[in-house]
Amino acid sequence: MIIQKYKKDKANRYKVVIDDEEYTLYDDIIIQYGLLMKKELTKKELEEIMLANDELESYYRSIKYITKKMRSIREMEEVLEKWCYGDTTIKKTIKRLQDNHFLNDENYLKAFINDKINLTNHGPKKIRSELLKLGIKEELIDEALEKVSNHLWQDKAERYIQKKIETNHRSSARMLKIKISNDLVNLGYEKEDFISILNKYDIIDEEIAEKEYLKIRKQLEKKYSGSVLENKIKERMYRKGFHYSKEWSYEE
Repeated sequence: MIIQKYKKDKANRYKVVIDDEEYTLYDDIIIQYGLLMKKELTKKELEEIMLANDELESYYRSIKYITKKMRSIREMEEVLEKWCYGDTTIKKTIKRLQDNHFLNDENYLKAFINDKINLTNHGPKKIRSELLKLGIKEELIDEALEKVSNHLWQDKAERYIQKKIETNHRSSARMLKIKISNDLVNLGYEKEDFISILNKYDIIDEEIAEKEYLKIRKQLEKKYSGSVLENKIKERMYRKGFHYSKEWSYEE
């Protein structure tokens, strides 16, 4: 196989024409295999060179990918699979990334937990579940989460509760508390960590209840009137968790 010519490509790569076929090789590979000093290659030598080139390409692409955002080992393996690299190349790439401190699940774990605490409403159970999906070892996750103060989770839950109460314009006190409780459970908080906090809030929904009464009345008075209308309104109000006040009724 005859090496016919070299042509500079992007960054640290060259287009190399071998037997009228064009190959893109990294300059590191060209130097490593002394190609500038050769005019001919065997098929076996070319296969070895291309495998080494793939491994180097895999490594460089991975570094570029990781520098944008930290990744777990499993995430990086999945990305390399999507990029269609073979198992041997993936294993070598992962090891090289670890050896050169680009991949470290313990560092990733700490950064992940810190980001979730500071940038999201996620509680410990949800964070744990997300980390397991990312391939982080269970014992490492539990050890890291145990170091987080329980007061921190309670403070996060309370801030969430306060925000939901302050921005409530539609729900009754009872329904709002049920919704907040369900939200916090779905966000990964233990019920015992927030239920006493939630119960200490006295939610005043008088104004919301009156607005809801008027809204329901407007919908139902097209079909009903008199005591039937008021009973229908009362039933709808109770289903939504609101109290009913006779003072709102303007039945003649």
